[in-house]
Amino acid sequence: MNENTILSGVKPTGNLHLGNYLGAVKNWIKLQEDYKCFFFLADLHAITVFQDPESFRQCQLEMAAILIASGIDYKKHVFFSQSGVHAHAEIGWLFGCIARMGWMNRMTQFKEKAGKNKEKVSLGLYSYPSLQAGDIMLYKPYGVPVGEDQKQHIELCRDIVNKFSNDYNSDFFQLPEPIIQKESARIMSLRDGSKKMSKSDPSDMSRINLLDDADSIANKIRKSKSDPLPLPATVEDLAERPEAKNLYNIYASISEKPLAEVVGMFEGKMFSDLKPEITDLLVDHLSPISKKTKELLNDKSQIMDILKLGNEKASIVANENLAEVKKIMGFLF
Repeated sequence: MNENTILSGVKPTGNLHLGNYLGAVKNWIKLQEDYKCFFFLADLHAITVFQDPESFRQCQLEMAAILIASGIDYKKHVFFSQSGVHAHAEIGWLFGCIARMGWMNRMTQFKEKAGKNKEKVSLGLYSYPSLQAGDIMLYKPYGVPVGEDQKQHIELCRDIVNKFSNDYNSDFFQLPEPIIQKESARIMSLRDGSKKMSKSDPSDMSRINLLDDADSIANKIRKSKSDPLPLPATVEDLAERPEAKNLYNIYASISEKPLAEVVGMFEGKMFSDLKPEITDLLVDHLSPISKKTKELLNDKSQIMDILKLGNEKASIVANENLAEVKKIMGFLF
C-alpha cells in the first residue's frame, strides 16, 4: 500500500454538469494538496452501454479538457486514459475470475441500471465492478475518494483482495480504504428540487453544464423553479422548501460558506434577490473553466499529449504490479 496515494476515475460520457463538478471534481483538486493522485478517464467502463464512436471520441477529449481546466495538475500527479494502460483490461479478467457470482448479484447499481431488462444489457454492465477493483489495486493506493453511494464498490474490492490474499497466501495487497468525501450538498434539478441534477434529464434547463456561457447560466437560474414565499430564516426551514434549499446549497458550495451563513445572508428576502447573486457567483467561478476548456479543445493534440504522458507514467506502476500479481497466480509470462 502506498499510504500517500489515492486513485479515482470518471466516465467520459458527456458534458459535466454542476452537480458532478461540486460532488467530485472540486474535491479532487483539493486532494492534490495532500496525496499523490492517479486520476483517469474510465473509458472502458463507459462502453458497458453502447457509445457512438465519433461522439465517444469527442466526449473523451472534452472530459479531459474540462478536468485539466478545472485544476487537475497533470505534471505533479498522474492523469491518464484507462484504455491507454493495457494492464487495466488484463487485471479486470484476473479479478473477474476471483470475484464470486453471489457478490456480483448483490451490487445495487446493476439492479438499478438494468431494471427489468437484465437479459438485454451487456455482460460488462454486470461484471464491471471486478474491473473497477482491478483499476484500484493496480496502483495499491491507500484509498479511493467516493460518495456514500459508491461504498459498496469499495467493499467488493476488499472482498476480492481478501480472497486473492487467502487463495494465494499472499500479503501483496493491503485493503484499500474508502475516503468519504467531505460532505457536499446534493445539487438538484433546477426544474424540480426533489430530483438530483442529471445529464440524462431531457430538459437542458434542469442543469448547469460546465461549458454553459454566462447568458445560458443567467437564463437557467432566472427560470429555475421557485415559490412565492420569502426565503426561510433557518436551515431547518429548508426541509419543506426544496427549491430554496437547492439554490442555497449551490451558493454555499461555490462560495465555500457554511449553509447557515448563506441562509442568514438572504433571510426574509425573495428568490428575485437570491438568483442574481447566484448567477454572478457561478459565472465568476465557471467562466475561467469554460474558457480554458475551449482553448484546449481548439488544440486537441495538446490534450492527447497530456494523456499519453499520463499513460506512460501510469503504465510504469501498473505493469510492475500486474507482473507481480501474475507471478503470484502462477503464470509463466
